[in-house]
Amino acid sequence: MVTGDNQDTAEAIAVECGIIKGHDKPAYVKKEHVWLGQEFWARIEGIKQIPKKDEDDKPVRNKFKKQVYLDKVANMTAFNEIYEKIDVIARCRPEDKYAMVIGLIANKHVVAVTGDGTNDAPALKRADVGFAMGI
Repeated sequence: MVTGDNQDTAEAIAVECGIIKGHDKPAYVKKEHVWLGQEFWARIEGIKQIPKKDEDDKPVRNKFKKQVYLDKVANMTAFNEIYEKIDVIARCRPEDKYAMVIGLIANKHVVAVTGDGTNDAPALKRADVGFAMGI
């Protein structure tokens, strides 16, 4: 679960939904399974953009003749070491959510994202399936 909620709220929701199992109350959650967005971002060293190239190794350009870039997790080794251990990331920024999505897709996972605001748009767009919720 990747959420902008504070850590206590995120833990409580994760326990109630069964994302974190074997705990009656959030106070008993093992902290290595609950990260803050800034800790996750620092560990994976953010996102880097690399120029997209065609099969002839020439730069790909859009219809406005601007170079097209691909987003990648900067430190995929670190991402691969931690992503399966994380149950919850709390206090996430849109960049943290987007980094998780592109890291999971790079590891050949099918990714679904739910979002309820414009801040979720980058992750919703990049995911294989996006569910935008509104009132």
